[in-house]
Amino acid sequence: MGQTRIEKDSLGQKELPAEALYGINTFRGLENFPLAGRTIATLPQFIASLAIVKEAAARANRDVGALSADRADAIIKACEEVRAGKHDAHFVIDVLEGSGGTSCNMNVNEVIANLAARLTGRPVGDYAFIHPNDHVNLGQSTNDVLPTAMKLAIFRVADGVAAALSRLAGGFRDKKSQYAETPRLGRTCLQDAVPMTFGQTFGGYQAVIERHARHLGDLRRQLLVVPLGGTAVGTGINSHAGYKEAVFRHLSALMGEDVQPSGDAFDGMQNFDTCARLSAELRNAANSLWKIANDLIILSSGPGGGIGEIALPAVQAGSSIMPGKVNPVIPMAVCQVAFAIGGNDAAIAMACQQGLLEINHYDLVVCDRLIDSVTLLERAATIFLDRCVGSLTVDEERCWQNLMASSALATALVPELGYAQVAAIVRASLAEQRPFLDVAAERGLLRPDEVRPAMRRAAG
Repeated sequence: MGQTRIEKDSLGQKELPAEALYGINTFRGLENFPLAGRTIATLPQFIASLAIVKEAAARANRDVGALSADRADAIIKACEEVRAGKHDAHFVIDVLEGSGGTSCNMNVNEVIANLAARLTGRPVGDYAFIHPNDHVNLGQSTNDVLPTAMKLAIFRVADGVAAALSRLAGGFRDKKSQYAETPRLGRTCLQDAVPMTFGQTFGGYQAVIERHARHLGDLRRQLLVVPLGGTAVGTGINSHAGYKEAVFRHLSALMGEDVQPSGDAFDGMQNFDTCARLSAELRNAANSLWKIANDLIILSSGPGGGIGEIALPAVQAGSSIMPGKVNPVIPMAVCQVAFAIGGNDAAIAMACQQGLLEINHYDLVVCDRLIDSVTLLERAATIFLDRCVGSLTVDEERCWQNLMASSALATALVPELGYAQVAAIVRASLAEQRPFLDVAAERGLLRPDEVRPAMRRAAG
């Protein structure tokens, strides 16, 4: 049986593993919240951001004389080790812990305090030199630390999502150029409509994805406004004079970004609307990819018994029973990602609106679900481009066949012949089960050699 150590708090004492860098507060949280089955260590950027906040606080408290240089240096060294990911096994609190973030904050405080003890030749559990609350948490509260670290973590994780979307947009831009002159049958309500080109189709996809990339980049920058320094409710109680200015100076240096305090500290403590807006835009972007993925599924359907105008790359067998079947698995995966991001957004929206009085205590579910949405969207955009869009092809002859079998040119004839006469031709073609163009040619309205040029002109 492994060795143990005893720690005490106001509720009594607990027996902890001797090698554990966390303490009794963490242990109580570990007992109380066996929920998601995933720990905060599964969010490495969140752990790193918490360590950045603690290090910035230690440096600031040293600057203003609230913390001795030797204590500050020990905390800083411990934070550097945590940021490097050396002690992730000791961050054991569940990502859905229900203590308003206190268990999470204390997990970090205790690990840093025990690392500092060990780095200075003291035993783990000896808090005489570096105490988790009195020194590591000096000038701070869970209520300003957690939302700050959450925003910084999401900012870091979201570094690549806009770029991934921009690359996907670039893939559609290439297809737009490649198939700029390829006519196709435009469809509305899944019914034949008017001629257009595949260049126009792919250009539309490019435009919406580029718009989402821009919006996500703008919203990401807003995460650099954080409530650190507000301590418990925004008043800054128990922080020393000059601390707030100093902590933001160090926070910006450690992040390599201009991190700013909330314009109104009380607003910053209470409201997560920035996170809600980011989540909504992630959902919007995912929904746009979902729509595009569905379009590709429909346009590639068949191929023999469906539309079959595009061919998606065959990346795996589509059936365990039907030989040769190939399914649109990458677009379907993109759709599933959109479903998951939509669910995340619903959870985030509920959490963001459930702040009570001076704080919102649902930081962790917001952080966890936002990081998941960012990660899913970036990965979906990447595989969509690499495994599907980059290699899809257009069957130009099939496009012409579908166009010629439809009444797509009917609308283009309305200015010359009038709506009523063209509608009569369409009705006749349907009733006689003959192509619209055959009926129009029979009535002397089009010659066979005029059809394809007319289709191209109608497609714009």
